[in-house]
Amino acid sequence: MGAHHDHSLDSLNDTQKRVHTILAAAENPLSAYEVLDRMRAERAVTPPTVYRSLDKLIEKGLAHRLESLNAYVVCKHTHPHEMAAFAICETCGLATEFSDPTIDKRLGQWSSDHHFRANKTTVEIRGLCENCTSK
Repeated sequence: MGAHHDHSLDSLNDTQKRVHTILAAAENPLSAYEVLDRMRAERAVTPPTVYRSLDKLIEKGLAHRLESLNAYVVCKHTHPHEMAAFAICETCGLATEFSDPTIDKRLGQWSSDHHFRANKTTVEIRGLCENCTSK
């Protein structure tokens, strides 16, 4: 399915490391502009530089883009995985990353059955987290 990721910060440049640090410190997913704002608090940086850095982190398997939120999160898994799955709370914005071999296998089987070559799979479940459900 996908390429093997090295999950290493060593090969990142300073800007990419800074973007990773900002994503890692954030409680919830951040838009590219939120990352940009946090970087600009320290030094001047241009939007294309931030977007390139985000793309590089995704390419290396160090971050994910949540399509439904148009936002980014740091990858919480250190093992290589083909599928990224997120439960996103629509009230507090918490995005919990999880992996599920059964879902991964079923999607792989569907792709195979339909002669579809998947490059990446991101599953997003939207709803309410445990805290917001119990309020």
